[in-house]
Amino acid sequence: MKKVHQIRLRPGMTVGELAEEMRLTGVMQGGRVGRAAEIVAEMFSDPSYTVFITLSGPLVPGGMRVILRDLIRDGYVDAVMTNGANMVHDIVESMGRTHYIGTTNVDDEKLYEEGYNRAYDIFIENDTFVDIESYVGKLIDDIPEEKRDGIAIHEFLHEIGARITDEESVLKAAADKNIPIFSPGFLDCMLGIPLWLYSKQKKLVFDPLKDFDLLGDMVFDAEKSGAIILGGGTPKHHTQYMHTLRDGLDAAIQLSSARVEDGSLSGAPLRESITWGKLRKGQLEEKTATIFGEVTSLFPFIIAAALEKIEKS
Repeated sequence: MKKVHQIRLRPGMTVGELAEEMRLTGVMQGGRVGRAAEIVAEMFSDPSYTVFITLSGPLVPGGMRVILRDLIRDGYVDAVMTNGANMVHDIVESMGRTHYIGTTNVDDEKLYEEGYNRAYDIFIENDTFVDIESYVGKLIDDIPEEKRDGIAIHEFLHEIGARITDEESVLKAAADKNIPIFSPGFLDCMLGIPLWLYSKQKKLVFDPLKDFDLLGDMVFDAEKSGAIILGGGTPKHHTQYMHTLRDGLDAAIQLSSARVEDGSLSGAPLRESITWGKLRKGQLEEKTATIFGEVTSLFPFIIAAALEKIEKS
């Protein structure tokens, strides 16, 4: 057995150097974070990988928006699998509204009366979601009606992104680079009811099964397939589930604060997915890292360390 490496800190060390020191420990969450940076660097630098990134939780309002935009713009990811909320909040920023630094120590009834919604310590003005209805409605009006009849979710998000002008937008970057954004639970977001109401007045018919056509092709055609799994929920499951079509992912990292004891998929470690055919056998030790922690505190560190490793290689 190898000895646990004791981390050496020194003034001026880079994030990549710190990640390597953490990786060398080989144990605990620190060791897994360091290994995750190495795995991500491999996925980003090896053109044979098709890289999926999954988004759950309030990552855009939590400050991750530009990181995600950059990964898409710079060609590091090939597909995004997201909850609907992150795309809604991307649109919120694109239309000139914002998210505010709040607090958890608040009277929620009073906050509601003052016109604010709360996501943990992030505040957003309630009338933002009134404005977004008309903003998105105008974007949909610009989509030719024949395209709106039986449109896949990824096609719809592409059309919206193509009409956004904000250069920091995730949706715009994806549309510009022709990177698909899949969102199997898209209607479970603050745009779900407005889109339903729109469909009662004008043509808008979604065909979510059409998303499987492109997603299935990407999974089947991948020489190697890797995933950066942020949080759990439907985005995590949909990505892993589709990979049962090819005997599982070749590499994956997972950041999740969910617990394992309730048996939910959100908290399930990657090793459990082997039993479902969602992760290839023989990949567990070298090509995966399951990290229990909050995404916004770990994701920027891992990405920065991976990009530094690529730059130095």
